[in-house]
Amino acid sequence: MDVKTLAVVGAGQMGAGIAQVAAQSGVSVVLVDVNPDLVQKGLSGIRAQLDRAVSKGKLKADEAQATVARIKGGGSAQDAAQADFAVEAVTENEAVKKKVFQDLARALRPDAVLATNTSSIPITRIAASVDRPERVIGMHFMNPVPVMQLVEIIRGAQTSDATYAATRALAEKMGKTTVLSKDMPGFIVNRILIPMLNEACFALQEGLASAEDIDTAMKLGTNVPMGPLTLADFIGLDTCLSIAEVLHKGLGDDKYRPAPLLRQYVDAGWLGKKTKRGFYAY
Repeated sequence: MDVKTLAVVGAGQMGAGIAQVAAQSGVSVVLVDVNPDLVQKGLSGIRAQLDRAVSKGKLKADEAQATVARIKGGGSAQDAAQADFAVEAVTENEAVKKKVFQDLARALRPDAVLATNTSSIPITRIAASVDRPERVIGMHFMNPVPVMQLVEIIRGAQTSDATYAATRALAEKMGKTTVLSKDMPGFIVNRILIPMLNEACFALQEGLASAEDIDTAMKLGTNVPMGPLTLADFIGLDTCLSIAEVLHKGLGDDKYRPAPLLRQYVDAGWLGKKTKRGFYAY
């Protein structure tokens, strides 16, 4: 399948990033969100990103204009009815995602691929909510999408070979490198990453060291670009907690239990960079 039109459902940071990268690769995009303000914010953010790239000499002005012209906004799945492929990038909530998939399955043609950008929810369960589960797949982009090279592809129990091939081809057209994961809690990246971030929360909770020293130790000791607590703030502590809970419940091992400190910060509304306070103040 050569994807000509892509629907992206969810106009937040992830959805806007997916829309931008797809449009830059020559694909027409419909950016859908039930909140029209978020659609406009997403489109404005894309234009700002492209303008910065032009000002830095990384992108030609006519290429930026062509990219913007390939993206239009929409308020429902019906606005994306002509799409060959859809990527859902709404909040990490299984019930919400299933509702989006049901709407897409009704609106799009029968052979359209339905992909979810979930970071932890089982693809098999999401696929079971629609009539043609064989066309459902996980397509997990990393944040920020225009910068990060990786896309995790996750096949559910029902996913067809044709759906996988189309998803991999689209990711590669967007300039991404793909890895294939079984449909297990957390997939590859978060199965390894979230326990590390969670352990950093336990270390801080137990007074092993300050947040600054934990992050400095990991940055300089393992040559990663940012420490685990800074990264958790960047991801969003609510998202980290949600994935930790999925790992704990899905794998049934106490080593995945969320740190009480992480849960307390989320209860307090200290969700990281997006709320100006997490392990650090912003």
